Amino acid sequence: MKKVLLSLVLATGYLMAADGAELYKKCIACHGVNGDKVAPGSKGGVTIGGMDKARLIEQLHGYAAGTADNGGAKAIMYANMKNWKFSDADIEAVADYISKLPKK
Repeated sequence: MKKVLLSLVLATGYLMAADGAELYKKCIACHGVNGDKVAPGSKGGVTIGGMDKARLIEQLHGYAAGTADNGGAKAIMYANMKNWKFSDADIEAVADYISKLPKK
C-alpha cells in the first residue's frame, strides 16, 4: 500500500512538473524562438539563448521582485512576471530550457 501511495505521489509530481519549453512560448515575442532576438530596450545587444542557467534564474527572480534592470523595457518584464505568476519551479524550468538553446 505504501509503495502504491508513493508511486502516485511521485507520478503526480512528475505530471505537475513545470515544462520549460511550454513556459518559454510566452517569451518568444520578445526573445525569439531560440532566444536569439535582442529584447526591446535591452542593454548591450544581449540575447538569452544559451545563457548561464544560474544567471537566468537570478534575472527572472529580479524581474519578479521588480529589481532587475537590463534596459528601458524592464517594465515589460516586471509586468510579465507579475501576470504570469511563475513559481520557483517555473523559473527553474524555463531557465533550464533557455540555457540549452543555441547560443548566438
